[in-house]
Amino acid sequence: MSVTVGSLGTADISVSNPSLDGLDRVNFFLAAMLAGFGPYVAAYLANEKWPQAEIGLVLSAGSVAALLSQLPGGEVLDKVRSKRAVIAIGAGIVIVSALILAFWPRLPLVFIGVVLQGVTGGFLGPAIAAISLGLVGHAALAERLGRNQRFASTGALAGAALMGFVGYLVSYQAIFLIVALLGLPLFFALARIRAVDIHFGRSCGAPGHHGIEQPSRAGRKLLLKDSRLVIFAASLFLFQLANASVLPLAGEILVRNSQAHSSLAISALIIVPQIIVAVMAPWVGRQAQGWGRRPLLLIGFAALPIRALGFALISDPLLLLASQALDGISATALGVLTALIIADLTGSTGRFNLAQGIVGTASGIGASISTTLSGLVAESLGSTTAFLCIAAIASLGTLMIWFLMPETKPPSERTKTDRQSVGPVP
Repeated sequence: MSVTVGSLGTADISVSNPSLDGLDRVNFFLAAMLAGFGPYVAAYLANEKWPQAEIGLVLSAGSVAALLSQLPGGEVLDKVRSKRAVIAIGAGIVIVSALILAFWPRLPLVFIGVVLQGVTGGFLGPAIAAISLGLVGHAALAERLGRNQRFASTGALAGAALMGFVGYLVSYQAIFLIVALLGLPLFFALARIRAVDIHFGRSCGAPGHHGIEQPSRAGRKLLLKDSRLVIFAASLFLFQLANASVLPLAGEILVRNSQAHSSLAISALIIVPQIIVAVMAPWVGRQAQGWGRRPLLLIGFAALPIRALGFALISDPLLLLASQALDGISATALGVLTALIIADLTGSTGRFNLAQGIVGTASGIGASISTTLSGLVAESLGSTTAFLCIAAIASLGTLMIWFLMPETKPPSERTKTDRQSVGPVP
């Protein structure tokens, strides 16, 4: 059974309902699985009486592994025909990592497990974007990415709630058993995506090719010669350099100001943006086709300096929560638009996934530096100054988008409204 995906913005690509439904479920269950890592790893190891230095070592190793895997992951995804196999392998690695943490919480094994899980960051998310592009084509990609974001955010919320509940009632160890068990519905969801529906050429940015052999590809250096891609990557570097440290600093403020309810407040800071993403993501996908990419990208970038200023000037927990809601706007815009803009810029190059790796590396470097820099500023000059510095960096990234980043929506898809400028572009 197949259906023409007219509602997704194209009239000439047919794809089966089971494949689209399977992709929805893959987004949900993968996000739910990955919710078991991050804060839960640190809490679990602390509960196991690990020294803080060793906890920091394994978490840092995982972050470095995720960063270093971005470019190789993109290169592999451009060459491998079966993107479903890539996700299956990545999910298997996540399951192994979770079982290591659950049953063998000793430094050498946990180090290996966390590094392995970090490596999957270089290809799991990009593989879903590649499958999406291969399934629905470029014209329908904006709405498909919006739908992906909705299911991923819902899955992350459900996973975090389930694991928090299990961790409270049973143990931290049980959280990682839940992660492993979530792999089963993920594999069933992945099997629903029909391999024949994923056009190989489209999935790597070579839309005219669907043969057995590899398509012709543009040279790797050509990507770095595209000023639009370089500007976009540099802007995301600045965005993550600012963004990654906002929540940790905000958590510290809440603990100092309201210790009795700090855990609930921190949970709210995490949950509220996810709810906004789940609600807004499909709308952003639709508007990216109508308004174009650039206005929405500006909104997403501009929300960050406003949010940072809010944390610098506000101490009331409820008002801080309102400021944190702006994170949902940024996460929605960038979550939908990042892969979409890369697809705009790499059409016919056969390098869509490598370009994802380039942009992911720039973002990852910014995020990895962020918490160290903001921590040093906060320790020396106070948290208010740290948030003001974050706002300044975020403003610089917004100005780069405003002055330097052009609209990337293909001219053939633009309307007169799309061509209206939002700020000066050279």
